[in-house]
Order: sequence, then structure tokens, then C-alpha cells
Amino acid sequence: MDLKKINIGLSIQEGVAEKEIEMERICKFLNCSEEEVLQMYASADLDTEVLLRWSKLLEYDFFRLYSQHLILYSPSSSRNYVVATEKKENSFLPQFRKNIYTKEIIEFIIGKFLKGEMTKSQITKEYRIPKTTLYKWLHKYKEIYNDDKD
Repeated sequence: MDLKKINIGLSIQEGVAEKEIEMERICKFLNCSEEEVLQMYASADLDTEVLLRWSKLLEYDFFRLYSQHLILYSPSSSRNYVVATEKKENSFLPQFRKNIYTKEIIEFIIGKFLKGEMTKSQITKEYRIPKTTLYKWLHKYKEIYNDDKD
């Protein structure tokens, strides 16, 4: 999956195919027509309420795709740290840590390296992952990743 450009409709369609859910059940659960479901499959983005319903139906957190995108591609938060910290204290929104890497992100990054698509320095530069973190991941997960291919 390309986390740089998310096509949520396509991801949902793949999830439906994987779980083999019938169109009748989807329409009933979402309270919509078959034509509307097909339009959702073709859509690159969806309303959050609709996406939440799809997440429940398919038992998959589609919002995580966007969270992972933010972790990998958002601008570095270290710039303007003092100003940002002051603003966060006055914010009513919950605060989330950007440096929490999910298993999927770790596998994605290790896969890029092991497939030869990126070097270690390219990964640390593009995704702003500390070298020590990358080396720990490679040491810890490289064996697991290689075992899956056997």
C-alpha cells in the first residue's frame, strides 16, 4: 500500500473482497444503495462518519492509514518546538505523540530497505527516523521479515 497517496475507496473495496462481504449486507449496514457503495469504492476520500461505519463493518481501522501517513510524511515537529509547546498547553484537542511507530510502519520501512528501494541514509533523511532507531528495527525485525519470505 502506498501511504504517500491514500485512496480510501480502493482500500475499502479490497477489504470487502478480502472479507467476502455481500453487497446486500453492506447496503443494509450503511443504509445506502448499491450505486452509492460503488461510488464510495471509486472515491479517493470519504466523510469521517461513513469511514467510521466502514471501519466497523470491516473490523479494520481505516483512520490508521491517515495516522501512519502523518507519522511518515508530516513536517518535522522539532522546528518551532517552544512555540508549538505553548500552543498545545492551551489547546482543547487531545495531544498525540508523533514518534509512536506502528508495526505496519516498521514493516513498511524495513521492506523498503530489504528490497533495495532505499538505503539507510535515505530512510533516515526522508522519514526523519533516528539512525539508532532504524538500526534497532533492522536488528530486531530483519530476521522476522526474512522468515516470512521462506
